[in-house]
Amino acid sequence: MTLRREAFLDRVKERGEYDSLQEAERAARVVLALLGAHLVGEVRAQLAARLPEDFALILLNPLQSAEPLPPERFVRATAAWIEGATEQTAAWDVSAVLSTTADAAGDDLLRQILLQLPTGYDLLFGRPQPT
Repeated sequence: MTLRREAFLDRVKERGEYDSLQEAERAARVVLALLGAHLVGEVRAQLAARLPEDFALILLNPLQSAEPLPPERFVRATAAWIEGATEQTAAWDVSAVLSTTADAAGDDLLRQILLQLPTGYDLLFGRPQPT
């Protein structure tokens, strides 16, 4: 089921403790653009189908990445794309967006997503996996 835009942003805003929906939207746009660069094929399409349309389009038309970024570099890349962000605030942004995305994806799709990503992304999604 596709999450409504307002519901998605409200959850990101709450989890990120942002002052406005605009801040939540900015974080969501950057994080989903970076995530889209790491996902391919049916997994990316299935996730996009569960996101609000404008965020689905961002996921499907991602920033370009030459290689999959390890989690810590993903956070650094997020910081580079958000004006005034530090690695600490970017980690907060990533967590707020990806945990909301994990809720939208559901457990089965999230497992497929994590198979396409370097080790450690489970923590960014707020869903630590057993080792």
